[in-house]
Amino acid sequence: MTPDEAIAWWYQRIDFERKPAKPGDLKLDRMRALLRALGDPHQRMRIVHVAGTKGKGSTSAMLASVLGAAGYRVGLFTSPHLCDVAERIQVDGVPIGRNELAARMAEVARAVAQMGQGDEAYESPTFFEIGTALGFQHFDCRRVDVAIVEVGLGGRFDSTNVCQPNLSIITDISIDHTAQLGDRLSLIAREKAGIIKPGAPVVTTAEDPEAFDVIKRIAREKKAPLTALRRDFDFDYRPGRIDTSECKLPQMRVQTQMQSWPSLEIGLFGRHQAANAAGVVATVEALRHVGFVIGDDAVAKGLANVRWPARLELVGKRPFILLDCAHNVASAQALVDTIHDSFVDAGCKHLVFAVSSDKQVAEMARVLASCFDQFHLTRYGNNPRCLAPEDTAELLRSVRGDVRYSLHDDAAEALEQARSAAGPNDLIVVSGSVFLAGELRPLLVRS
Repeated sequence: MTPDEAIAWWYQRIDFERKPAKPGDLKLDRMRALLRALGDPHQRMRIVHVAGTKGKGSTSAMLASVLGAAGYRVGLFTSPHLCDVAERIQVDGVPIGRNELAARMAEVARAVAQMGQGDEAYESPTFFEIGTALGFQHFDCRRVDVAIVEVGLGGRFDSTNVCQPNLSIITDISIDHTAQLGDRLSLIAREKAGIIKPGAPVVTTAEDPEAFDVIKRIAREKKAPLTALRRDFDFDYRPGRIDTSECKLPQMRVQTQMQSWPSLEIGLFGRHQAANAAGVVATVEALRHVGFVIGDDAVAKGLANVRWPARLELVGKRPFILLDCAHNVASAQALVDTIHDSFVDAGCKHLVFAVSSDKQVAEMARVLASCFDQFHLTRYGNNPRCLAPEDTAELLRSVRGDVRYSLHDDAAEALEQARSAAGPNDLIVVSGSVFLAGELRPLLVRS
């Protein structure tokens, strides 16, 4: 199997990132069968499992950076990708190589063929299930010291939930993916808390009482020690600042039951990222109790040096250009709050925006309309989930009658229009979807 053949075979699978899954589509028997045919590679490594509505990717990246600074060989499995599917599977920050991907995919393909035979034949695995198996297989072949595995959707029935982690993390929980997870925080929290395993420690940064009560109850039922933000650890935050003369990183101080940490710099902007970083600090303390050796200096270095593309990523100056992938109400609010905190001198604020139709677009529009002066509404690629820019405009007008906007069928055209309209001290933000961020990032980082 060549690299191109491997990618083509992978993309032939059903992809619930492009076609939303129905509740009955989510189950684990097929995933277990696939891994069994591969020899259960996930059972031969230490794992930290990460779920949540927002912040799980950033938390995973921060923890990987910290563990790497402590000298561990770290596998990182995240989704979705921005520009290249290989980004989903990394060891020590390096995506899986094309030849390695082809070799591991050939092994997965043989396992899939084996699954379709005998008395217990299974349906062909999905795109995400193939990717999960590929990640575990790669991490096993590379002999990682620890794998950080981010949940794709939900938690309880997510393909990654076949693992037996040393520790689980549940980040902040808000309304998203309601068709699959439910329309109340308690229901969504129940799905996320499905990753909690008997006796395995849990760290959570979920603050909403409705969500936290569910996590606390399930942790108690599983006899899983729970460490929670605001109850067992807390943080003070000092926003970073970006203007024409400097880029000053945010700082925070974390107080846990173990110690008062000195001031720590964070390589990602926003109070929400400080909450994620505080969760990583609490996770480090919990990992120390299960045998990991992680010095305070590794924590400081890992948090300051973390890089996670398209999460409030500054990719241009004069005008400032900020790339983000906020795609629900909570992350849109976090984006707006960070702009107010860290871009205080920005002039006119432009938003290049495209969003999936299954999101709470009207509520997102209400949040974003309070911050941005000009909207450049577009679509991403040919993904059928994308809401037409005309429909986005209608929702924007319903929440702010005097809104200024332009419509673009092409995302690159929308970006170019924003650049043409912006002055040197203005701010351009690209946001609304990871698919939009992935489409435009190559244009931004090379220009």
